Amino acid sequence: MENQNQVQNLLVAQANQADRSTFYKNTYGHVAGGVLVFVIIESLMLRSETLVNFMLSLTQGYLWLALLAGFMGVTWVAQKMAYGSASKSQQYVGYLIYIIAEALLFVPLLYIALAYGGQYVIKQAAVVTGGLFVGLSVIVFLTKTDFSVLKGALTIGFFLAIGLIIAGMLFGFDLGLWFSVGMCALAGGAILYNTHQLKHEFGTQQYVAAALSLFASLMLLFWYILRVFMSRD
Repeated sequence: MENQNQVQNLLVAQANQADRSTFYKNTYGHVAGGVLVFVIIESLMLRSETLVNFMLSLTQGYLWLALLAGFMGVTWVAQKMAYGSASKSQQYVGYLIYIIAEALLFVPLLYIALAYGGQYVIKQAAVVTGGLFVGLSVIVFLTKTDFSVLKGALTIGFFLAIGLIIAGMLFGFDLGLWFSVGMCALAGGAILYNTHQLKHEFGTQQYVAAALSLFASLMLLFWYILRVFMSRD
């Protein structure tokens, strides 16, 4: 049993090629599965006029801040379940909770996007997001660059972004196109950092937690790329 636990807790960087390949396959398979579940849940949510109207009502001022605070709280719980639990079932529950929370948060944006440009603008944003995600991931795997150095900059960037979002809500100013572009860059940096983490900070059995980490960065990138597309005249 002790030897089995050692194998289960082995860092990906210390594992053999077969175990690393299995870990990466499981991780990215779960990311793809998370996207599929998100699409299904989001489609169902957008069909509920009551839910759409309720979520739209939360997009103004203090209510939007309360919604974001609630989302961050749910994210913390989901991550604790996915990262800290030895039970695979609890890890999956944490991942599912996070996907549902993301789907709820996206309801107002996707509803407005559908009214703005129909499914075409959403598909455009999805294709660009997917392409960037794949490209950034390939960079990490094909180079020996140490992307862990991004951690400090990402932390500062996210706190600055949260401060600007709060200020915008409180004082009623639009953050504009360039904020969305900056957030796309920040999300791209998060993908680089999280992909680098796969090789150095996760164990071979932590593919659910690794998938949640990548999924979160992917959805952040999609959110702001969609906002960029919606900002075009």
